[in-house]
Amino acid sequence: MTSTETPVEITTAPVDATPSTLSLTDAAAVKVRALLEQEGRDDLRLRVAVQPGGCSGMQYQLFFDERSLDGDVDLSIKDVPVVVDRMSAPYLGGAVIDFTDTIEQQGFTIDNPNASGGCACGNSFCG
Repeated sequence: MTSTETPVEITTAPVDATPSTLSLTDAAAVKVRALLEQEGRDDLRLRVAVQPGGCSGMQYQLFFDERSLDGDVDLSIKDVPVVVDRMSAPYLGGAVIDFTDTIEQQGFTIDNPNASGGCACGNSFCG
């Protein structure tokens, strides 16, 4: 009896859609650098991630991280160390992270051309 099955090798390919066009506004870069300086550690980077959840199905996460995960994409944007995981990378190409500090609103916002819709609260999107 002979087998007609062809063996298939499964490998982890590098991410083709890198978030190399992810950007920070000047205001966001200044704020992130100030927050990093407050932490007083030189091993932290801004991790930008997309996770399932929120009203529309996906939500952003921004946090400082010292970890290096398999497939991470390391970037330096306006002298800010940024890292994006390989699953989030396709969703973040062309996105712009801004920081707003007004009497009505304070915080980071993400303008993402890959988001096909969002929710009223502005904290989630669908891709």
